[in-house]
Amino acid sequence: MNAYEYASQADGSFALPDACFKVKALMDDETSNVEDFANVISVDPSMTSRLLKIANSAIYSFPGEISTISRAITIIGTQAIYNMMLVDIASSAFKHFANQAIDLKRFWRMSVFCGLATKNLAIKAGIRDIERMFVAGLLQNFGELLVANFTPDVAKRCEKYSAEALPWHLQQEHLGYNYTEISAEILKIWQIPEKIILPIRHFHQAHNIQINKDVKVLYLASRLALVDSDPEEFSYDETVDESLCHSLGIYADDLAEAAEFATDEADNILTIMNAKLY
Repeated sequence: MNAYEYASQADGSFALPDACFKVKALMDDETSNVEDFANVISVDPSMTSRLLKIANSAIYSFPGEISTISRAITIIGTQAIYNMMLVDIASSAFKHFANQAIDLKRFWRMSVFCGLATKNLAIKAGIRDIERMFVAGLLQNFGELLVANFTPDVAKRCEKYSAEALPWHLQQEHLGYNYTEISAEILKIWQIPEKIILPIRHFHQAHNIQINKDVKVLYLASRLALVDSDPEEFSYDETVDESLCHSLGIYADDLAEAAEFATDEADNILTIMNAKLY
């Protein structure tokens, strides 16, 4: 199957909640107000609870407790609320497509770690809207779950990576493309904003001097996540491209800080996302 076919099958199996589309429509409506957003979200008490947990988590690091959706919207804005919804939806989608073809503990950890590292590196690179970058990092490898779900034998072969055969090389060998291309296709079908999809779609063009910072930051964060997943097999020196770092004004200390931040917060975010893996 090609990337679009994987995404199409997934779309038939898992649908985004109506609230996601309604919130996106409200964002495009200049006459909408805080009450409109709160009314859409608050009809789902479970979603409200999870969004408030995310709002008060280290992903956003806002001072003081946010206790209502209306207050969250007032303080952090509609775009941040939408991004939080995508995090919540990602959690549901991850669990929906979970299967034993791959190491799920490893998948969840790498996805969350990549999101956190992407956010931290985005700050270092001077990128605005860093919450959007967290979502991109979290979702960039979603395609792996779809491959594991629909063609488990292929996913198992792609998972046998090492320092000599990086995961992206194995994906290219066994699929003819990478998991990020599947991720980009399903996110497009789900009408996720293009600014989130763009760094995922162009993930492997990071060394193109004309490519934007978002792509390069996501590329670096994915490498940090790989090292975190198996530090005995992978090292920063061999896995992370120093020249790419310098093009962003990012240095060894920045990488170490991003990795430390992601390590410290990953378990907390996994708990919020309700990943039952342990």
